[in-house]
Amino acid sequence: MAAVLFDFSGTLFRIESTESWLRATLEATGRDLPEPELKEAARALEAAGALPGGASPVQVPEDLAAVWAVRDESADLHRAAYTGLSRQVPLPDPELHDALYERHKSPAAWSPYPDAAEVLRTLRERGIGVGVVSNIGWDLRPVFREHGLDTYVDAYVLSYEHGVQKPDPRLFSAACEALDVDPRQALMVGDSRPADGGAAALGCRVHFVDHLPVAQRTDALLPVLELMG
Repeated sequence: MAAVLFDFSGTLFRIESTESWLRATLEATGRDLPEPELKEAARALEAAGALPGGASPVQVPEDLAAVWAVRDESADLHRAAYTGLSRQVPLPDPELHDALYERHKSPAAWSPYPDAAEVLRTLRERGIGVGVVSNIGWDLRPVFREHGLDTYVDAYVLSYEHGVQKPDPRLFSAACEALDVDPRQALMVGDSRPADGGAAALGCRVHFVDHLPVAQRTDALLPVLELMG
């Protein structure tokens, strides 16, 4: 095995809670909500699936279904899908929906899983290539830089930059090409069987982790080192 491809959200990093997301956005924009209303709005936003990297929508509105299906193929589609979901929830100022979207792209909104640094550092020490393959609509490189993990990543393959999204094999193929490895010599690590499992079509091995809050998943990435041993 010559390389490991990692998913981003739910695999190496986890987004903050919906309530934290809303609180931080309100504070940054100088707005306020009474505590009961804030908590209720956070619950409604979570049910709507408005936080990228958070809970999936309980139900995607019919008028958003088409854009939701291809949301990760471009920056515009990603923004339209998630701000569309957010706007299902009444907030004190319509501008907050765009502010919420901007907040989720901030490095401060993301936390690496506790074992991410150790695993990435060890792979680098072993001379194993590391790629990040993500369904996403914005540049996540600043998140890695801010948390000190960018130095361990050799290639980023982001769906919105390629116009295709996982499980399309072309995205995994682009990652293997960037790392100059045969897909059969690569391991894909992710939290979504439907999306990340697409790498198997190229002959990649696939290893899954659970999409859990950071505090509840402290060592799920460590088996990757054994698989690559």
